[in-house]
Amino acid sequence: MVDLEQAILQTDEAQQRLSALRETEDYKSDKAELDKLQAEREALIKEVQNDLAVMSAEQQQQARKRLASKNADLEHVLRKLQQAEQQLGQELLREMTPKVQAVLRELIQSEGIGLLLQQSAVIHADNGFSVTAKVTDKLNQMAASE
Repeated sequence: MVDLEQAILQTDEAQQRLSALRETEDYKSDKAELDKLQAEREALIKEVQNDLAVMSAEQQQQARKRLASKNADLEHVLRKLQQAEQQLGQELLREMTPKVQAVLRELIQSEGIGLLLQQSAVIHADNGFSVTAKVTDKLNQMAASE
């Protein structure tokens, strides 16, 4: 079995490109906003927990609204960060598919593999049957020799 997405995303090239993405100003700005919103949310939760016993029903309602608004903002920024990483992952998958196919053909021949399934299609298999790490290693070797 093999997890092609994992094999590609664990390559040195993918890790370098992910690091580069995380160093862009847009990503850093969104990450800083996410961290700020998480801290504000935690402070709001603490405040509500401390004051809940003395809050009126109206104050509790207002606190719930503020918390819901903070959660929505947090989810929006988190979605932006995840989308940027997913987009990079999709680019990598598109770009590296020809290399992966060549590596798989080589592994199938050299390892004498008679059946190779995508890991997501397997209900159960011992990890000893996985060639994902070998695919990643071969992709890294190919990139180093280019």
